[in-house]
Amino acid sequence: MKPLIILSTLLSLSLPLYAAQTPLTPHIAEYQVNYGSIELGKARFQLPEIEGNQVQYRFDSNVSLLMLSDRRTVKSSFTIKGDQLTPMRYTHDRTGTGSSYQEQSAYVIDQKLVHSRYKDERAKFPYTEDLYDPLMAQLQFRLDMMAGKTALHYKMLKSGEIDEYDFKVVGKERMTIESGSYDTVKIEVVRDSTKRQTFFWMSPELGYLPVRLTHFEKGSKQLDIKLLNYQFQSPVVTTVTHATQPPKP
Repeated sequence: MKPLIILSTLLSLSLPLYAAQTPLTPHIAEYQVNYGSIELGKARFQLPEIEGNQVQYRFDSNVSLLMLSDRRTVKSSFTIKGDQLTPMRYTHDRTGTGSSYQEQSAYVIDQKLVHSRYKDERAKFPYTEDLYDPLMAQLQFRLDMMAGKTALHYKMLKSGEIDEYDFKVVGKERMTIESGSYDTVKIEVVRDSTKRQTFFWMSPELGYLPVRLTHFEKGSKQLDIKLLNYQFQSPVVTTVTHATQPPKP
């Protein structure tokens, strides 16, 4: 089940070519998830219209491998000021093979405190301005890339623990997948060992949005996640030949 668990924190979304979009433009985006050459299933992100400065972001996935299954719904609520996101609430519901569980966190900013519940365990953590939930961290990463920031370090509260992640820019690369061809910046997750490697490709023309992600274990490709289709509410200023039909609910 480990390849299925990795899925929930590594995915992101994509935008149509030359549209004047930002990471916070309302959208629906769907991805194909493979384990090596085996199709596992699909994942979808939804960002509705933003009311005031409050943002609601949602992720759903339904993947399976042989007799194993994994279904997740993740929701994140946060506020935005400029290019900085501040967490409010986070829920993660998992069902499928093995034990089902729920994760919740509530960020009480004025008390500098986070209330967390993971499975049956409750905990409290100090809140700092560099702490994110795993879903909103993806949008913050893209905002930081667009702002030209080079210190790509993030603290995330997930699975009842605070983990820290670092990312580095590997270089530029032309990436061609089924939904189109993109000029990208290749990003790597920084780890102490090369036994586990994760790369994703972000397109500057698309607002530094990942269009593909691959994860390796001991040199063997485990996960390969690619954009399938997408739809954004704001007008697109040029014709795009990529798949643009929205996924069915």
